Amino acid sequence: MKKSLPEVFVAGFLLFGCAHLGAERDAEGGKMDSKMGKKALIKVLKAKRAKFKDIEVSVDLNGVSEEDKRVLWHLLQAADVMDLLFFKQASKDGLSIYEHLKRHAETEYEKLLLELVEINFGVYDRLEDHKPFIETKDKPLGAEFYPEDMTKEEFESFLKAHEDKRDAFISPYTVIRRGKNGELESVPYSEFYKDDLERAARHLEAAAKETRDEALKRFLLSRAQAFRTNDYFQSECDWVDLHSYKGEGKSAIEITIGPYEVYEDRLFNYKASFEAFVGLVDEKESAKLSLVSSFLDELEANLPIEARYKNFGRGQASPIVVANLLYSAGDTKAGVQTTAYNLPNDEKVREAKGSKKVLLKNVGRAKFEASLVPIARRVLDQTLFDFVDFDAYFNDVLMHEVSHGLGPGIITALDGSKVQVNVALKETYSTVEECKADVVGLWASFYLIKKGIFPQELGKRIMATMLAGLFRSMRFGVSEAHGLANLIEYNFFKEEGCIAYDEKGGRFSVVEDKFVGCVEGLARRLLTIEATGDYEGAKGMIEKFGKMPPEVAEAIKRLEDIPVDIKPIYSSAQELRRTMGKWWMQFVNDKGGEDDKE
Repeated sequence: MKKSLPEVFVAGFLLFGCAHLGAERDAEGGKMDSKMGKKALIKVLKAKRAKFKDIEVSVDLNGVSEEDKRVLWHLLQAADVMDLLFFKQASKDGLSIYEHLKRHAETEYEKLLLELVEINFGVYDRLEDHKPFIETKDKPLGAEFYPEDMTKEEFESFLKAHEDKRDAFISPYTVIRRGKNGELESVPYSEFYKDDLERAARHLEAAAKETRDEALKRFLLSRAQAFRTNDYFQSECDWVDLHSYKGEGKSAIEITIGPYEVYEDRLFNYKASFEAFVGLVDEKESAKLSLVSSFLDELEANLPIEARYKNFGRGQASPIVVANLLYSAGDTKAGVQTTAYNLPNDEKVREAKGSKKVLLKNVGRAKFEASLVPIARRVLDQTLFDFVDFDAYFNDVLMHEVSHGLGPGIITALDGSKVQVNVALKETYSTVEECKADVVGLWASFYLIKKGIFPQELGKRIMATMLAGLFRSMRFGVSEAHGLANLIEYNFFKEEGCIAYDEKGGRFSVVEDKFVGCVEGLARRLLTIEATGDYEGAKGMIEKFGKMPPEVAEAIKRLEDIPVDIKPIYSSAQELRRTMGKWWMQFVNDKGGEDDKE
């Protein structure tokens, strides 16, 4: 007999109404009304689900060795643990609701709920500023990283009174909880998530035994150790060196796994979320982009910022890797999908070693075709249509990630203390940093065009593709760092006169002769905010430029039938699980052991 959905779950969903979201709107508008019947609710859920287009994301496994396939199987198992961990980090009840629906969903209504909970890693809509689509309770700004009843003021007051505990409290790798007496205390991830991390660590160690690639083996073993000790420094350095091994058995596997981005912590941007990327390197495409790495010092030296703020203290390693994604898990799989990333985020690692940029070409291609091209046709002036292309888009992605590694890192704050930029800027950091990476990336592209490194004709393609990209990202919502960053960029560029809007036709264009100057001006402001740790300046910029203008709201409304993003279907990973699962069971039987009960 099928169990019914939890009463609180159903009641919370059916009672959900305009008191929570504001003005009432019918099902066509995509919001809930407590008076809705089941059919109307299903219509709303379908509209939400349609924002993510199912796209097959695959890789060619024909040239992958049996050795690498055995490694990949274990990495997929470890990645699944990152899914579980991020569910736990994102919200209190998301995992239990997901597991219940996965076992018992039968009706159309329940299956839609399951898909939305899976996409959002919980019951909070990541495209609607984390508003719940099932229950009425607001999502805490600190997700599950802090006690739900803890205020920002309590946290900061505690640190002022306990300076000796500051490092542990602001560490990316601790959760904050209340002790027996109600006082705040920090708990290392290695302790709080011990059982899950041990399971992931065992799979990493098993993968290490299967590979002859010494660099890959070194990272897998040091990351397994980090899961147990909470010390990630060495494994982050080893990750940057992943493809340094050139001997027999060299692997094409690109693995990123662990706690990285701080977007989910909307209270302070301190706490890192668990995620994983499992992919295969495209050597030819990576070689094409390696030239950019040789210009990093020159780009830093020419940044539009005072010389005293330029950062030449970071390590020199800066590999650029193009990979095709086999599977993703955790934070990166929630809501909008990741096209590229620049890691590690720890400035101490960057100063000692450097950073690595990874671009996921098959994901980028899928997103470009599913949303950016149709958006461009809908909102851009028709003279720009032919200048929107994938190469310009992928170049923009590359230079965005490169620019995460440019500019201030560890700074002297306004009070004279030495801090990392993210600590100084608190909850504004993710938005400011994403905005900086966008704008400095544009500045760097035009700098390299001027030097003759990039072709001259790339300039107009960058401008047209960037403009379409603003509308793609602004649809992510203003509570999402990338979405808010793009809104700031649009409003600044519009105010400075380098974006034009035709009210009669409802189309947008670029004022080419002003564009590079506008980009440099915004880059200077953002870099200066970061260099000085100007928290109030960051808040002021977000307040001024982070508002949705009417013409953009109207344009976004015209895009409602175009997917906001993709929901990857990892067909190659599914096939690998099937084929290598048989190998694993045979291996377990031959050893006379027991399965890990994954």
